[in-house]
Amino acid sequence: MAEGPRSCDCFVSLPPGSKHNQVIFGKNSDRPRDEVQEVTYYPAATHPPGSVLECTYIQIPQVERTHAVVLSKPAWMWGAEMGANDQGVCIGNEAVWTKEEVNPGEALLGMDLLRLGLERGDTAWSALSVITELLQQHGQGGQCREDPEPFSYHNTFLLDRSEAWVLETAGRLWVAQKITEGVKNISNQLTISTEISVEHPELRAVAQAQGWWDGQGDFSFSQVFTPEQPPARMELAKKRYRGGTELLQQHDGSVTAEVMMSILRDKPSGICMDSGGFRTTGSMVSLLPRDPSLPCVHFFTATPDPSRSVFKPFVFSDCTAPVLRVISPQFGPDDPVRKQPRFQSKVDRRHDLYKAHQVALNTMETNPDEGLVIYEILRELESQCLSEISAMLNGEIPGDELGDLFFDCVDTEIKFYQ
Repeated sequence: MAEGPRSCDCFVSLPPGSKHNQVIFGKNSDRPRDEVQEVTYYPAATHPPGSVLECTYIQIPQVERTHAVVLSKPAWMWGAEMGANDQGVCIGNEAVWTKEEVNPGEALLGMDLLRLGLERGDTAWSALSVITELLQQHGQGGQCREDPEPFSYHNTFLLDRSEAWVLETAGRLWVAQKITEGVKNISNQLTISTEISVEHPELRAVAQAQGWWDGQGDFSFSQVFTPEQPPARMELAKKRYRGGTELLQQHDGSVTAEVMMSILRDKPSGICMDSGGFRTTGSMVSLLPRDPSLPCVHFFTATPDPSRSVFKPFVFSDCTAPVLRVISPQFGPDDPVRKQPRFQSKVDRRHDLYKAHQVALNTMETNPDEGLVIYEILRELESQCLSEISAMLNGEIPGDELGDLFFDCVDTEIKFYQ
């Protein structure tokens, strides 16, 4: 098997881990280094009875109503690596390998399940229920990168709003752990031991039938289902997981959106990753106030390497519209993902911001002095956005006036690069 992604990391902080009465979510998406992530917005919609939904590889029945969502997603797939809906639910996913065989056929990708959970779930628990029901009905599987070389995996998910859930899967089997306070992170490994809040009804029977568990004593999902010889990438994830836990614990009781951004930018821990053919290709931080009268704010880079990118704020509002300059070109039936056999050619999926950011990265690498100036100005732009968000949450600026803030920040960033 070809070398897979070295890392992916999700984080959540709930009071009293957070400095304020907020839930803070963060994720780095670590993918093939030339893969483009776009940030797309889809409004809430009503669908005719009998509608069919085209996911990345398979079709499934559509539901009557879907929530508005904002997604950071590899441009070639239907699903997403991370995102949020207008109900305040956030989800991020991680790749894992277990004793259950990975389905070689095409089914729902873990990224498809993530998007479906956001479109159909109005709480973290309901989104979890959506994912597990669809997992049972359709399974998970299919090529997980834009390449003909086979590469598939199972998934774990971190879902949150006023509470958080860790959902870990093995084929159609799953367990979930409810997190109500403090800090938690997940990486490319199973983390739920005996602290199981809810599980697939056949989980333990399958484990016993396979000879993985003798039916005696406490049942530890991670111990029972982790492969005896796990892939190297899962072993490498242990160091990142410990590093992420240490960074969260250092800020336990004082976690803010800014702190979460600094964690995602941390290179010594490997959380901000650039190794061989893989790197952090997109990042997201969400600020979810416990006060339901206050809007949630979601920050996206839409570009690789958060240490050299700007987090730009997105707020759901009545005037929210897609920002075309962070959306990749569409190729319709000629897209290599749509043709059989799949992925026999490459297309240029770079959006406008990605192209402009590439130029800036090249400048930073070839001219460090000029690169430092660029870096400082970009951070000032980010700081100004964070100040506006703080003013909004303090009631100094109406939230509905920030509906175009993401567009404004993207536009300003591109003009600065030019």
